[in-house]
Amino acid sequence: MTASWRFSALADRHRAMGSDLEDWSGMGTAWSYDKDQTEEYLAIRTKAGVMDVSGLKKVHVIGPHASHVIDRAVTRDIEKLKPGRSTYACMLNEQGKFVDDCVIYRMGPHSFMVVHGSGAGHEQLTMAATGRNVSVLFDDDLHDISLQGPLAVDFLEKHVPGIRDVVYFSHIHTMLFGKPVTISRTGYTGERGYEIFCRRQDAVEIWDTIVAEGAGMGIIPTRFTTLDLLRAESYLLFFPYDNSEMYPFEDEAHGDTLWELGLDFTVSKGKTGFRGAEEHYRLKGKERFKIYGVKLEGTEPAAEGAPLLKDGKQVGVVTIGMYSPLNEHNVGIARMPVDCAVPGTALTVQNPDGEIAATASPMPFYDPDKLRRTAKG
Repeated sequence: MTASWRFSALADRHRAMGSDLEDWSGMGTAWSYDKDQTEEYLAIRTKAGVMDVSGLKKVHVIGPHASHVIDRAVTRDIEKLKPGRSTYACMLNEQGKFVDDCVIYRMGPHSFMVVHGSGAGHEQLTMAATGRNVSVLFDDDLHDISLQGPLAVDFLEKHVPGIRDVVYFSHIHTMLFGKPVTISRTGYTGERGYEIFCRRQDAVEIWDTIVAEGAGMGIIPTRFTTLDLLRAESYLLFFPYDNSEMYPFEDEAHGDTLWELGLDFTVSKGKTGFRGAEEHYRLKGKERFKIYGVKLEGTEPAAEGAPLLKDGKQVGVVTIGMYSPLNEHNVGIARMPVDCAVPGTALTVQNPDGEIAATASPMPFYDPDKLRRTAKG
């Protein structure tokens, strides 16, 4: 764990469940537990699971020029974002290529929090803030405990009045177990869920109380990598594991366009002036590949990085695969040629133990209308 320079207050809780705290984005993160991962997947899909996602980077952007700085750094029109609401956005380099994604929370007129993963989000914000009347604060004291699943709202309702009125991509400042928190109606699972932002000094008590009081409802601790099972069927990309940083093109610099990743929807209509905007628009229709889904026969999931074949020739790669005993589908996210990204295209996944027949399929595979994560009441 020599690369880790950030530390979760919940590290001892993860070690007690068998985690070696593998490094992710500079923080020792629970990639493994000494229990069946399928149990965790099923808990989040049918009940709820609690997960430490404090490895996400939290950056406060505060000051008179805060909205200008964020507007320059991201693809969304931030002026339209109301206090108490949040939005998902992307960040590009000057070549119009994806370098990070994030969720932007508007806390007030001049106050925002940007939460991002292991990409260059913090650097992008710092660059845009140069010479502006704004403070950019990287906040590693703030922890992020994610409570995800259909029973998450039932659990929180016992402790947080009005939690059912918190709609998708909005947040409230409140108290939980007597501790000050911000609770956001966001997550990375495809389920109705909440992220609980709390002080480092309160993280252990909040975690322990959720685990103890939630046990009777079937709410259990879940490892970070259970997200791979959830995101594969919910079409949620994970930088850099679905990107050319992991699967580079020969003789080309790393970087994918939003058109290739299917993330062009994150660009507010008509917006210009964000970093890489000109190149982003110029690259429309010049896709070298597409992120698209695959459905496999049988129950053996595609291995991470498994070659994707068409007529016996490799044409792409499966970045993540999973078999769901709950939904009885064997699915994956893949990088493939544009002409293969058509429903029903016959393909083959070359797993270490043999080839598996597959077909191209649109995503998401689970809750395609996103009714579960956006449910009201």
